[in-house]
Order: sequence, then structure tokens, then C-alpha cells
Amino acid sequence: MSYCIIGAGMAGLAAARRVLEIGAQVTIFERMDQLGGTWIYTDEVGVDRYGLPVHTSMYRGLRTNLPKEVMGYPDFPIPAQRDSYIVSDDILSFLRLYADRYHIKDCIKFEHHVVQVHPTDGERWIVEVENLADHQKEQHVFDYLFICNGHYHTPNVPTVNGSEIFQGQQLHSHDYRCTEHYKDKAVLVMGAGPSGMDIALELAKTARRVTISHHMERLTFPFPSNLSQQSDVSMLTETGAKFTNGSEESFDVVLYCTGFRYNFPFLGADCGIEVQDNHVQPLYKHCININHPTMAFIGLPFYVCAAQMMDLQVRFCLAYLTGRQHLPPAHEMLEDAAQEFEDRLQRGYKKRHAHMMGPEQGRYYDDLAKTAQIETIPLVMTKLHNESSQRFVDDLIHFREDVFRIVDDEYFEYVKE
Repeated sequence: MSYCIIGAGMAGLAAARRVLEIGAQVTIFERMDQLGGTWIYTDEVGVDRYGLPVHTSMYRGLRTNLPKEVMGYPDFPIPAQRDSYIVSDDILSFLRLYADRYHIKDCIKFEHHVVQVHPTDGERWIVEVENLADHQKEQHVFDYLFICNGHYHTPNVPTVNGSEIFQGQQLHSHDYRCTEHYKDKAVLVMGAGPSGMDIALELAKTARRVTISHHMERLTFPFPSNLSQQSDVSMLTETGAKFTNGSEESFDVVLYCTGFRYNFPFLGADCGIEVQDNHVQPLYKHCININHPTMAFIGLPFYVCAAQMMDLQVRFCLAYLTGRQHLPPAHEMLEDAAQEFEDRLQRGYKKRHAHMMGPEQGRYYDDLAKTAQIETIPLVMTKLHNESSQRFVDDLIHFREDVFRIVDDEYFEYVKE
């Protein structure tokens, strides 16, 4: 049987490894000239040399906001080094090691851009790709399809009153690369998620002043003297911004750290997938396309132990694609997805949080494992992920100084100096 994998990042590599393990044929289409997906750094912003939107959002000097101990694959941890929070180049090197270990590179067609995907009458997949190097289009047919194109590539830019009259620079964090461009400038960072907080602290090293605008409770970290916080922006003016608390400031740059949205521009309408308010549907257990169950998405949930979860999702899908297990009827899968979504709404989640896990990730992992009768992710991964995420909230300035050690499948410990 033939498998197509779209994307050679962390998710695509996880899928390829497990498909190769069962002895099936694998073809990976990767738009870039190397593997690694969002972990690849480039100075390019906007469009690349082929006129396509730049995929990666990586910025110079990024260190992980999760400890490396939870970022490896289940049986292939990130190589040992003292620090738990490591630089992006180390993650990229790790992914290359993984690809070498499982002989994945031979399956990758680099600089191949997936243009469109359509199902055949027999539940196979017609995949049209463009070979970017020679501008030739090709059509391929596959039995199964894994969508692994990530979700940190299409910016979610809010509509802000006055954005059309602001005379300074406006950009999304997707196009942010380094602090040097903002030396001695006044920068407004909109959004206080992980990227917003991280970038604001970096900018404060070179910018004249940085203001972070958000709607959370007031942050109590010991910020640098030139970094302040404000309420939400009510409107932009020609020279700056007005805030919902009535105050006004001038700015040279507005940087939107407002997240990303799921985007699958290559999927035809006949693939049966819709994205509404960042809810990808209809999916069984956040991965299998209920309308066409020979298609699966790997890596949609966020605030997770990514590589661990991706490996689990692939094993879950293969349990059904190989016939070891049998999927429930479509109506039962739809009911399951609807019930899970309704439960989320009852717990206070918004629609756009349909794939957010966080503290609930362990329940998701165990549900996948129990449903497909496969091995789950060790409890220690969920516990350490949740602990480190809380440390990020509690001590943004110093949390990356923490060093952890996995003791066993249930326990971890802090490593003392």
C-alpha cells in the first residue's frame, strides 16, 4: 500500500518512521529544500524565491519554551546536554538524526509543493504537486494520505480599527526574525501568549521601549525598565495606539503576536474538510477525516508533548488503516466528535480552542491508546509538560534556568546545581 505524507517536519517524520516500520511505500512531499518544518530558520519573510509564502516562523536565537525532556519521540529522546531549554538549532539537528536513524530521507521529495488533493471514487488520493526546481507539475495516486503541514505558518491577523492609517510598520510575529531591526524604536506587541512574551523580552534588549498589550490579568513579573504592559488596543492612530483604558501612546512598530490559523489550501472541497474558527472538522479523535477515513491529520492539537503525541496519533491511525482495528460507523464517529466538542464548550472553552489540550492532554493520549488498543504516552511526560508550562506562567524571566531529569515513566525531578 502507498502512503503520501505532506510535510517533512516533526509530524511528517513521525508518520514516515511508523509507515516504513510496517513495510509500506512512503512518499513525502516537502516544499522546502531541507527537513525540519517550522524549526528551520531563514532570513526570508513574505514570499520565498518561488513566490510562495515563507513557511517558517522561526526567529533568531529562539530557545524552546518546553524542556527537551518532553520534546523527543517516545523511543528516540533528544541527545543529552545539561540544559533542559535548548536552542532551535539543536531541535533541527535532532530531527535530522531521527531521519537518519530511520532512513527517512530517501522518501522525501524536496522542493515539491502540493498544489491540490482530491479523492478518487475508490477512496484513494490524487495528489498534484509542482516540482519547484523545474516548474513541472506531476500527478500521483496514493492509497493513504497523512496531512503533516503544521500550524505555525498562516498568521492570524486581527482586524484593528485604524490599522489602515497607522504610518509606522505593522507585521505579524511570523515575519519577526531578530531584534536588530527594532533598535531604538518604540514597539507595541499585541498579544501575551508564549511568543508575544518571549519576543517582547527580546525586543526590550534593543528597542527604546516596548509595550505589550493584552486582556489577561495584569502580569507581575519583574519586567525590564523599558517594558510595560497595557490593556487591549481600541484603535490605532496615525502615530500610535489608543487603549481600552483610555490611555494613548506613540509607536514606530506594531507587532501582532496573535497566533496562527490552520490552513490547508491544497485540499479540494471534495476532501470533506472544513475549518471554522480554527476548528478542523469533521475529525475522529482530532486526526481521522470522518468523510474520507483514508486521510488523517497529524499534529493538530496544541499545548502538547508534540513529538510524543504525533507518534501516538500515527500509531492510532495505522491501527485502522492497516485493518488491525475497525473504525466505528461514520455516524458514531460524528457523534463522538460532537460530544467531545460539546464537553469542551461546557468547560468554558471557545470554538477556536477546539484542538487545545494543555492540562487535558493526558486524557486525550489515554483515549487514543484505549480506543485503538495501543501503548499510551508515559504519565511523566504529561506531568512534566504541565509543570513546566506553569513555571512559564509563574516565572517568565527565569523559567529556562530550570533543569529536569526523567526518573521513570511516572516521575521527574529538578536537577540542582
